[in-house]
Amino acid sequence: TWHLKKIPQIVRERTFSLDSPKFEAKTQLELNSVCGIECQRKLPVPSLSDLKSLLSYETVFENGTRTLTEVNVLGAVPDPAANTTTRRPLRKKRQIYGTDSRFSIYDKRFMTNFPFNTAVKISTGCSGILVSPKHVLTAAHCLHNGKDYVKGSKRLRVGLMKTKSRGNGRKRKGTSDGMPSFQWTRVKSTHIPKGWFKGVSGDIALDYDYAVLELKRPHKRKYMELGISPTIKMMPGSMIHFSGFDNDRSGQLVYRFCSISDESNDLFYQYCDAEPGSTGSGIYLRLKEPNKKKWKRKIIAVYSGHQWVDINGEQQDYNVAVRITPLKYAQICFWIHGNDENCTQG
Repeated sequence: TWHLKKIPQIVRERTFSLDSPKFEAKTQLELNSVCGIECQRKLPVPSLSDLKSLLSYETVFENGTRTLTEVNVLGAVPDPAANTTTRRPLRKKRQIYGTDSRFSIYDKRFMTNFPFNTAVKISTGCSGILVSPKHVLTAAHCLHNGKDYVKGSKRLRVGLMKTKSRGNGRKRKGTSDGMPSFQWTRVKSTHIPKGWFKGVSGDIALDYDYAVLELKRPHKRKYMELGISPTIKMMPGSMIHFSGFDNDRSGQLVYRFCSISDESNDLFYQYCDAEPGSTGSGIYLRLKEPNKKKWKRKIIAVYSGHQWVDINGEQQDYNVAVRITPLKYAQICFWIHGNDENCTQG
């Protein structure tokens, strides 16, 4: 079952105007030389002043203007079991591990219904997930390379799935039944935590590879709620699920589930089969609600993608996801609601 946790408060302190970004960075769907499992083990627990800096955030608006919001963090409790991981044997480069266990979703009844209809396509080439009638959760690196915003993010759009119709009984050229097409919506604003920026962390901090997009127009679809990621031990079968738009299966929604192999305080390491294009997907769990017989799905991480990490001086690869910790839950919830009143329990 889901266990409720008391959430720390993220409080807005000051907002400054910044220069407009250049929007000249190249989209990078695979990141190199990020802090891996060995490196994560050695990281100190962030102090309160560190957290205030890492969780402050930039907002970019549709007209290209940009602001920086400084925050205060109230009620944060350091995790005593920070950055504990389990050693695993080193592996060679693979993105599909053994037999390809991904499922392409063709059936319209599945594709246009919950939970698959919560998956969206980002115009920079990534995936994302609907988290409110107006908000999408995705990976920060889909929009920003740590120094500047990527070229395609100036006129950012989000594609919501719709199945292609024949129209007057005639099949339109280039369409096929069961393949999704997209209803594209402009993005009104984008929030990215300062922890993602190289100037703050000294290098790309994978722990903060998440962003929230506010859509210009609300949609009427069912979206997925946020949850706080449990430890592997508290996860049923340690099983996670996610859907996205993998580049090697063009025009298809691809679903997969797998178990998590390793964890740090902020990251999950897993061997889910995934190709570029699925990065930014919302990773969710299926658990029972307390005192109810129904299953409940909640997003507990953001898929950051296939990453090269430095382990014992060697470059190794993993599929990595950013966990939604109580602090990140507070921040993402604050971005969605604009206040912390709706974000006291997670």
